[in-house]
Amino acid sequence: MLRILILIGMVTAMAFGEELRIIAIGAHPDDCDIKAGGTASMFAAMGHKVKFLSVTNGDAGHQDMGGAVLAKRRYAETQESALRSGIAEYEVLDNHDGELLPTLEVRKQIIRAIRKWNADVVIAPRPNDYHPDHRYTGVLVQDAAYMVVVPNVAADTPPLKKNPVFLYYSDNFQKPAPFRPDIAVAIDSVFEKKMDILDAHVSQFYEWLPWVDGKLAEVPKDAAARRKWLSGARTQTLSAAVRASLEKWYGRDKAADVKYVESFEVCEYGKQPGESEIRRLFPMLK
Repeated sequence: MLRILILIGMVTAMAFGEELRIIAIGAHPDDCDIKAGGTASMFAAMGHKVKFLSVTNGDAGHQDMGGAVLAKRRYAETQESALRSGIAEYEVLDNHDGELLPTLEVRKQIIRAIRKWNADVVIAPRPNDYHPDHRYTGVLVQDAAYMVVVPNVAADTPPLKKNPVFLYYSDNFQKPAPFRPDIAVAIDSVFEKKMDILDAHVSQFYEWLPWVDGKLAEVPKDAAARRKWLSGARTQTLSAAVRASLEKWYGRDKAADVKYVESFEVCEYGKQPGESEIRRLFPMLK
């Protein structure tokens, strides 16, 4: 059965052109899912290879548990998320949640991960955010952006022969500069699948995050009811800039009907793609 699924994926990828390799990097074991879960599932359905990488193990993100017990629980959630999304791999590095620093050691971890994946596209947070782990993940990936092609850095892992396209996840922070939605992916067709992906992270979306927001009492106890509640809690208001990006990539008529989007900004430090290159790397933009 597994061989059949792999062959189907290869045929699907060939139908859309060459196989693409995407690595999405987040600070915690649910960050990639929140920011790119829909887009990742679309890539995977086309037969392309997607990896999620969490730079910390998430061992501080809960009100009632922590340490190794929480890290083990959250790792199990990432693997369930990977099954639901169809991505190829979800790796969690063993760095403590809430204690991440942009050290040389962690930078090399990032460099090795990008190289081993032979990434065409790398997606990560911008280095301005309320959470220090998010900020430093952005810094670490920026610091790796050129070094992935330098042979004498992290020399135990062969360098990439070409620099990937580096992208930022969307955010609402305005200083020092607001997020720019260079790419906007309509995810209406996979919105419920994305909610299923988030639903895999029970410790986060039904426990920790509602507790932090003072809304834990609003979460239904029944699994089906709380899954429905999750969808309702994830509605979007699309900015004028995102609408304009949607129109660029999908045309005005199609863009007008879009409700749910994942958008990305091109980082200055990697390969700088033109419109045709972006359409090649994001074959769902049509």
